[in-house]
Amino acid sequence: MSGLKLFRTNATNSGVAEVVPRLAEVEADVQRLVEAYMETLLGVRFLASEYGTGPVHGGRIDSLGLDENGSPVIVEYKRSTDAGVIHQGLFYLSWMVDHRSEFEHLVRDRLGLTAASQVLWSGPRLICVAGDFTRYDVHAVREHRRSVDLVRYRFFGKDLLGLETVASVTGRTSTTKQVRRRAVEAPPVCGQDGALAELSAAVDERLLGLGDGVNRVQRKQYAAYQKLRNFACVCPPQKTKLLVYLKADPKQVGLVPGFTRDVTGLGHHGTGDLEVQLRTEWDLERAQDLFRASYLAA
Repeated sequence: MSGLKLFRTNATNSGVAEVVPRLAEVEADVQRLVEAYMETLLGVRFLASEYGTGPVHGGRIDSLGLDENGSPVIVEYKRSTDAGVIHQGLFYLSWMVDHRSEFEHLVRDRLGLTAASQVLWSGPRLICVAGDFTRYDVHAVREHRRSVDLVRYRFFGKDLLGLETVASVTGRTSTTKQVRRRAVEAPPVCGQDGALAELSAAVDERLLGLGDGVNRVQRKQYAAYQKLRNFACVCPPQKTKLLVYLKADPKQVGLVPGFTRDVTGLGHHGTGDLEVQLRTEWDLERAQDLFRASYLAA
């Protein structure tokens, strides 16, 4: 797992003992575990397993889901290394884009009308979970136009599961381009002066620069920054401040009135329980450790 080693530190003899990683006995073991805890592991709400694509297409999608931003998600699994998982997943992803109404009906039946009305078709995603990937797999997804995440798994001992994002690429669909053109042509947000616009651009640069493979997903109410899962959501600037919502645990943060706030259980756009209020470049500097903590937590 990229050289990652796991040790138990309460060993009686040498002080530490390595927990040897292993692959699943069968592919279905991985699928059952991920589907049972998909929202916790991948940030995706589970919709269906072994979903049939009809007699003409003749396929079965391992898992279907909806991510935190409303993007449709296909999850495909392989026990070990298999380049076919990417091609197979992309094949199913094309089918899903061509059958949008069928997917939206599934969302409506599982999650309700509100979720079905907010499906974000500008960035449908493929997540491949496998024992390993080759450098050719990584190169292939970076050359493709779709949003693809390659996730490597390992079991450790009897009750530990490790997940590692090997590659994360945001696709560039025609829908995404149209959204971007409209955003450029739209009038400025009310109350957004030059200083706040510069602050917003600086926040964007800092969040994208936290690590390789950080993607930005633009929704009407917020911009989500993710690497497999959301770690930050930035709302459009208000009159005097910029609101950022992070996945960092508010209970682990020394809250500062007027700068940070615990919004657990409170309604707001985007995801995350820690609200950060940015008004100046100094606020942005103060928020750096919080950004990093949220990135690592997600």
